[in-house]
Formats: sequence, C-alpha cells, structure tokens
Amino acid sequence: MDNAISEYQRWKQQGETLRTQARQAMELRFRELLSEAARISQEYQADFGSVLKPPPQITAFRFKSGPAKSAAKSKKATAPAAPAPAAGAKKTVPAAPHTGKLLALEKKLAQVRAKLDAAKAAGKPTRNFDDKIYEIEDEIRLASQQG
Repeated sequence: MDNAISEYQRWKQQGETLRTQARQAMELRFRELLSEAARISQEYQADFGSVLKPPPQITAFRFKSGPAKSAAKSKKATAPAAPAPAAGAKKTVPAAPHTGKLLALEKKLAQVRAKLDAAKAAGKPTRNFDDKIYEIEDEIRLASQQG
C-alpha cells in the first residue's frame, strides 16, 4: 500500500513539474510571437509609411472559458440587429434649431444608447455607457443653450 501511495505522489510531483514547464514555455512563446509581431509592424511602418493593423479577431480577443463563450454566441444570435429604444428612455430635444454640432451629438447619443441596450441584453456592465450618455446629453444641453 505504501508503495502505491509513494508512486502516486511521485507521479503527481512530476505532473506539477511538467505543468510548470509547459506554462513557462507557452508564456515564453507567446511573448516571442508578440515581440516579433511588434517588430514586423515597426519595420512595415518604416518601409511603407503606414500602420499595419492587427485583424479584428486579435484586437477583440478576450479569454473566455468554453461554456460561457457558447452562451454568449447564442445570446448574440437571438439579439435583435438594431435594438429599439426603451420606452422609458429620455429623448433630448434641443430648443435651438439643429446645427451640425447638435446633429453629430445626437447621432453619437443614439449610438451609445444602442451600445447600452446591447450591453444590457448581454448582461454586461453598463456604467460606462450610462456615464457617456450623461456626458453627451450635457453637451447637447450646453450646445442648445448657446445656439
């Protein structure tokens, strides 16, 4: 019995050692690839004068565990393409006639509200969107008072 326990403990220790080595090797490889990509991007910019942008999959990369990822995909599939504004949402109607600045602010406000609705539907935090909406509405109020 002692023999089986000691073998198991040795096996477990070897597994931990291999796990640590694999983790370090993967981290090293990841850093090497990122460094190489940065070097290539700098070289490209120096040679061709424009910035080499990473693909959208890379810039939007966030690690998610397997089950949560599939749940997020199913939510995206069932979400409406253009969310309708909520019934309780405030509409800001400036008193002054629409200027180019007001139109741009209202368009930006509509975009942020759509993002807010999408975040609510996905169950994500919405505080940043709420703050942004408040800021834009404040800008609209100020612009309409000046106009």
